[in-house]
Amino acid sequence: MAAREFYEQAKAAVDVAVQRGVQLIINDRVDVALAVGAHGVHLGQDDMPPEAARKLLGPNAVIGYSTHNIEQAIAATKLPIDYLAIGPIFATTTKSDTAPVLGLDGLRAVRQAIGAIPLVAIGGITHGNAFEVIEAGADSVALIGALLSDPTRITEATRKLKLEL
Repeated sequence: MAAREFYEQAKAAVDVAVQRGVQLIINDRVDVALAVGAHGVHLGQDDMPPEAARKLLGPNAVIGYSTHNIEQAIAATKLPIDYLAIGPIFATTTKSDTAPVLGLDGLRAVRQAIGAIPLVAIGGITHGNAFEVIEAGADSVALIGALLSDPTRITEATRKLKLEL
């Protein structure tokens, strides 16, 4: 979407998050996160480097970073980030330009290699496999299709997932 529209929607989302006592992380856009007072930003491999984002957002901002293999994950542990994401764990239809699937064994290897840094697993995660992903070493899971596939049931799907984990 256009930068102004993204800014307006992000600003409104931050207001809601603050009212509800939750943090809001903006995807990819450090400039928007800074402008709207978001709690942080999640960066991909082709986004602004985490070091530059940290300089702009300050020491208290939450900065996450996407990785797609064990080498990227190990390198990310040296960056000024608060958590890293790894994926895709399973095949996904949400994105068409994904890296090779890691599987649960790949996730376990990443967990072992990165130590205690918080690890978010993403990619093809469903209600049916989320618990296995947590057992394999993820601290949390990011779901898109499993929660958004039926826009009329997002709240119900989210509650169900929370109960299962």
